[in-house]
Amino acid sequence: MTLPGWLPPLIVAPFIGSFLGVLIRRLPAGQALAWERSRCDACGCVLKPAELVPLASFALQRGACRGCGARIGSFHPAVELAALVVAGMAVLAGMQGALLWLGCGLGWTLLALAWIDLEHFLLPDVLTLPLLLAGLATAAWQGAAMDAALGAACGFLGLTLVGLVYRRLRGHDGLGGGDAKLLAAGGAWLGLAALPGVLVAAASLGILFALAARRGAISATLAVPFGPPLAAAIWLAWLWPGLLPGG
Repeated sequence: MTLPGWLPPLIVAPFIGSFLGVLIRRLPAGQALAWERSRCDACGCVLKPAELVPLASFALQRGACRGCGARIGSFHPAVELAALVVAGMAVLAGMQGALLWLGCGLGWTLLALAWIDLEHFLLPDVLTLPLLLAGLATAAWQGAAMDAALGAACGFLGLTLVGLVYRRLRGHDGLGGGDAKLLAAGGAWLGLAALPGVLVAAASLGILFALAARRGAISATLAVPFGPPLAAAIWLAWLWPGLLPGG
């Protein structure tokens, strides 16, 4: 029996989410990603394979460690569920075959970057640069290498220039280098024409996030990570190219 093409990404997604959870926690802390066994945060006992099944283990154990009974935080199942949502969105957008897997890979990487930036104001090069290269490779496969290269260059240079102007006017950084690299990756995946719409959407989402964070009051000193809204805008533009202006 052959599985329908849309089903494997949905099956794999929670396991990808489990890895993303490890990456989100360990990467900013400089910890090893693959060589340390997963342990209970409370008692330190090594988790057995049956306790590492994404979503299912958390539900069967009722959110508690089998060894000490301590409550398990919702972080890991939340990331696993978010990864499943990403795959579901790619399926609903009508992607098929290799393009479906590429879209899921883009969405999962953007999810990790957004989560890390939200918690640490950090967009690690170890994620943004491979995402940029993957975008260029995907564009070359689709016969749009030049457009992707222009999009990547203009995305990086444009946001870098905005950051430099902001620093000159305000005397401190307003945008990090990671934001420029993320937009460069977005330009590689989406092409040059999509960048204005991505920036407008990201800025709008960032304002809404700031309003929600401060309950409607925004001050000049409020620090808001730009990575999450930028990642969301790139993801939406990839899923539905006509959704944003210039798509």
